[in-house]
Amino acid sequence: MTTTNKTVLLAGNSPLYAELKAWMESQGVKVVGLEELGGQANIDLAIEVTNLDLELKKDTIRQLDAGLAPQVPILTTSLAVTATEVASWTSLPERVCGFGTLVPLAERELIELAPALQTSDVTLQKVQGWIEACGKETEVVEDEVGLVFPRILSLIINEAVFTVMEGTATPGDIDIAMKKGTNYPYGPLEWADRIGLDEVFAIVRGLHRDLGEERYRPASLLRKMVLAGRVGQRAGQGFYIYKGEEVGL
Repeated sequence: MTTTNKTVLLAGNSPLYAELKAWMESQGVKVVGLEELGGQANIDLAIEVTNLDLELKKDTIRQLDAGLAPQVPILTTSLAVTATEVASWTSLPERVCGFGTLVPLAERELIELAPALQTSDVTLQKVQGWIEACGKETEVVEDEVGLVFPRILSLIINEAVFTVMEGTATPGDIDIAMKKGTNYPYGPLEWADRIGLDEVFAIVRGLHRDLGEERYRPASLLRKMVLAGRVGQRAGQGFYIYKGEEVGL
């Protein structure tokens, strides 16, 4: 265990929330919630993780901006919206930095950082140093929706969903073909269920919203499954049905 003697405020609505909390606490970090904002907690860093509900994200970021001391960095997921846009919602945009990763966090050795155009060098150095002190590698990438790994994987998943919609193959057959054809650890639809279909949809929708290109159009079945609450393993149903350890179509 690494003891950092740091306090982090964690806010937002994402499957990443619980896993970040568990990871940070395992490293000796004290994690507090949004209710501690303006209280007695000596907060060193704020992390915000909402991806699907952009109005909630904006409201949370503005609360953090208003309530945190000026020197406290705000690290925000830039999977569905750029860090530059998030920073534009604040009065101190230089302290905002984007980041991206996907659950399960235990499988991720690296967290991508995407500085906004407004991000100061001091902010980037602080968040990079903090993540590395907690045992993860970092990679600095350009500020584009989805960053690198989350973007590419989500687009593969989106294409797999189109393949299901077009009747080309079943989810099970698609996953078998991709695992055996590419040596991926999971098939794309199995992977989607592990990540959360809502997170995948948020990324693809964000790419389509930001870049406006047809190749980023979310598959309508993906959107419908999110609306139906069939977001994958944590809901008990996605492209597969989960009953304990048993998985079925």
